[in-house]
Amino acid sequence: MYDVAALRAQFPSLESGIAHFDGPGGTQTPAVVAEAVARTLAGPLSNRGRLVASERNADDTVAAFRQAYADLLGAEPGGVVFGRSATALVYDFSRALARHWSPGDEVVVTRLDHDANVRPWVQTAEAVGATVRWVDLDPATADLDPASLAEAITDHTRLVAVTGASNLLGTRPDLPAVARAAHAVGALVFVDAVHLAAHELIDLEALGADLLVCSPYKFFGPHCGVLAAAPALLETLHPDKLLPATDAVPERFELGTLPYELMAGATAAVDFLADLSPGDGSSRRERLRSSYAAIGAREEELGRRLADGLAALGDAVTIHSVAARRTPTTFLTLPGRSTAEAAELLASRDVLAPSGTFYAYEPARRLGLGESGGLRAGLAPYTSDDDVDRLLDGLTAFLR
Repeated sequence: MYDVAALRAQFPSLESGIAHFDGPGGTQTPAVVAEAVARTLAGPLSNRGRLVASERNADDTVAAFRQAYADLLGAEPGGVVFGRSATALVYDFSRALARHWSPGDEVVVTRLDHDANVRPWVQTAEAVGATVRWVDLDPATADLDPASLAEAITDHTRLVAVTGASNLLGTRPDLPAVARAAHAVGALVFVDAVHLAAHELIDLEALGADLLVCSPYKFFGPHCGVLAAAPALLETLHPDKLLPATDAVPERFELGTLPYELMAGATAAVDFLADLSPGDGSSRRERLRSSYAAIGAREEELGRRLADGLAALGDAVTIHSVAARRTPTTFLTLPGRSTAEAAELLASRDVLAPSGTFYAYEPARRLGLGESGGLRAGLAPYTSDDDVDRLLDGLTAFLR
């Protein structure tokens, strides 16, 4: 465990008194991350090089960023790509990968995923004449349908796009099983780990992911995206780029001058995580493993408090987050009542638990919720017992 009060003291924004349950959409930022951004931006700073201090600062910032996310994701520094966002990275890589596709090839997407790991693949497949196959979501289990998965992957499959954890339901599908099925037919696996990376230490190889994206602002960092893959795989992909721009991996995928200040902030977020509950680990990877274990223990404890409180509300609440393996994100509806109105009442009490579908278009539709969606409450490492109690009190008042 870790000292929640001491952790909260490192987040200036929490002084607002808002109880934040919007972590799946983006966490609050600790002071050390903001300071890293400001310090880097204040310089000296210039384009990368080794001749003067401003050049070296930029160059060292990029190297530190790649090493930090290699440690976080169980990857190689040479396989870490910076992006404007996870969505932008998926679009960029879908186009690069599709250069190897043709009519008759198949791409697999799921009804569980955020649209950022669905629509780019659907649109790119249509552009090259490839076929899209769908893996269904079982509303009863809030997980992927195993029979649908087995049917979707064929000898013609070139890529399977799958979430590491649903940003709507929290569901964590069995990624190694998906990867085994995909790799058995020679297909690549593209994992959206945007929600997962905030709750589990990623191991690229253990998950079976060939390419994986995450977003640092989901775990205390600035707004940007990161992709990790084996450098050898990246060598086979050739995106559009400017003629003078380097063709070296991973730089060939990073168009234009990099925002060094954001990279410094993203690195500081990894270090902040590593120091949250570092144990006796000497390497950053070991310290991250210890911190994530502490986060998991805290999430389990707080999750029980939330689940018990929601259960006490009886049939007035329908919980859709029922998968056996899931993150501490709870998606719920209120039969006969508007979750948008519930979110407004909660907000009047400085409790931020938003209502909607959160770009999880396919799962919301599969659950029969359309565009109205439901209420999402996501726990973060800084969530306090009092925050949970305020959420439950607000929902009770709304239902009453």
